[in-house]
Formats: sequence, structure tokens, C-alpha cells
Amino acid sequence: MSVLICGSLAFDTITNFPGRFAQQILPDQIHILNVSFLVPTLKREFGGCAGNIAYTLQQLGGSPVVLAAIGPDGAPYLERMRGWGADVGHIRVIDDSYTAQAIIITDGDNNQITAFHPGAMQYAHLSKVPARDDIRLAIVAPDGRDAMIQHAEQLAAAKIPFIFDPGQGLPMFDGAELRRFIELATWVAVNDYEGQMLAERTGLSLEAISRSHLKGLIVTLGAQGCDVWEQGARTHVPGVVAEAVLDPTGCGDAFRGALLHGLKQGWDLARCVRLGNQVGAIKIAHRGPQNHVVPKALLAQA
Repeated sequence: MSVLICGSLAFDTITNFPGRFAQQILPDQIHILNVSFLVPTLKREFGGCAGNIAYTLQQLGGSPVVLAAIGPDGAPYLERMRGWGADVGHIRVIDDSYTAQAIIITDGDNNQITAFHPGAMQYAHLSKVPARDDIRLAIVAPDGRDAMIQHAEQLAAAKIPFIFDPGQGLPMFDGAELRRFIELATWVAVNDYEGQMLAERTGLSLEAISRSHLKGLIVTLGAQGCDVWEQGARTHVPGVVAEAVLDPTGCGDAFRGALLHGLKQGWDLARCVRLGNQVGAIKIAHRGPQNHVVPKALLAQA
């Protein structure tokens, strides 16, 4: 079985600010904000939600099929993904646009400020969900607005169960659009902040959202673990202590790669989430979103 991953491919420029944003940003001066952060470290990484999710899923033995758009500068990314054995046959190259770029500043408390240039991602809707019998599971991760809407509709029409993962793209949608995504999806995955925004915009509590046709609503809580909502009942799955906390970039995507692996195996959601928490703890101990390695011992359990 192959897993379709609809989302962004991007280059991440990751920097670290050794101080705290809260000490540099004056709340009563936001209206005239003019700040500069000295970032002594800088690294360029392969990123984007689709690439990050595919990276972890591939390590767990999955067969990711990536549906995304890149610019001509994305050739090294395609080469890298082919090296994993990922299916890149549905990645569209937009000749007159750059591959999406994220510039991320992480402070000493692991808070992040991100500037994002969508580039070729804005044309991801030009590619449709492929008609392939081997695709039995999917995720709609942050991508171009039109792509997220169209791919969700196409997956539902093809009767392919999928996770709706709005991520940082959630503010692009109003309440009616978010309710439509929920109607089409099989599962919804958000972090705690996104969960609050989802509830506010839809006018539905997390409990109410989970009492729908959904098979589950997953709310990640960082180091505290994850809440799994199923038909109005909340189950808390504790977090896993990381060996080191170096870089949170891509932790949510690593979690979702593990979540997809578990769903593909037919596991219950709590077991899927336990694996996700373990993989997230492994990822945060490595810099960059695609440099962690899933240990053989964990692979054996998975």
C-alpha cells in the first residue's frame, strides 16, 4: 500500500537566536515593531511538510508518494528523495518560480518566528490526486490554499481516507471551509494552538468535532504528549523525554509520518500516537527536519 502525501516541498533556512523573543519584543510597542535578532548559526535544510513527512514514513518502511510543486532550483531535492526510494513522479516543476522557502528563527525557549515564501507551492493545485489503486491512505498537509481544498475534495471523491493537517495554513480558511475539510476527512491532526483556532473558527468544540463521522481528532501538546479524541472521549498519551532538545523544526511532521505508518498497519490511534511521540522525541534531538534516524530497536517494535 502506498501513502499519498499532499503538501509543500521547501528549503528551510534555520537560524538560532540564543536569547528569548519575549525579552526583545515589547508588548506595548507592537504597533511600531522594529526588531533585529543576532543569529550566530545558520543552516540550509531540505524541508516542507510533504518532504518531512515522507522522510520519516520512508524510514519506517512506508511507501510515500509525494504530490507537490517545486521550482527548477528544486532538482537537488528530487535527487535526494529518489535516493530514499520515494515516488516523486507526481511532483510538478514550475519553471518560472522558486521552490518554496522558509526562514526560521528559533529562540532559547524553542519559540519560532518564520517568514515563508510560497513560490511554486502556489501552483500545487495544477496537479490532481493520481488515480492509482495502490494509494489507500493520504494526508492533506499545509500547501497552497487551492491545492488543499481541491486535493481534499478529490481524495473524498476517490474514497481514499485521509488526515486533514492544516498546520500553519489554518488561518487561510474561514469557518465554513474548515467545516468542509472536517466533513471530507477521516482524521484531523492539529497542535494545541491550531486546535483552539479550529474550534473558534468552526464554532465547534474539540469534543463536538470528534463526535462527527471522524475516526479521530489528534491534538499534539509538544513535550506533554498528545490528546486523542474519539467520539467525544479524550485519551491522553504522555510525551517521551528527548535525549536533547536541539531543534523543534519538523517535529510535527515526524509525528505525522509515524501516525501514517501506524494507520497503514491498522493500529488503534493511541498506539499510532505513542509511536509518533517517540519519533518526535528522536527528531527534536537533531538539527533540521530530515536528519534524524529511526533506531533499529524502534523499527522492530513498529
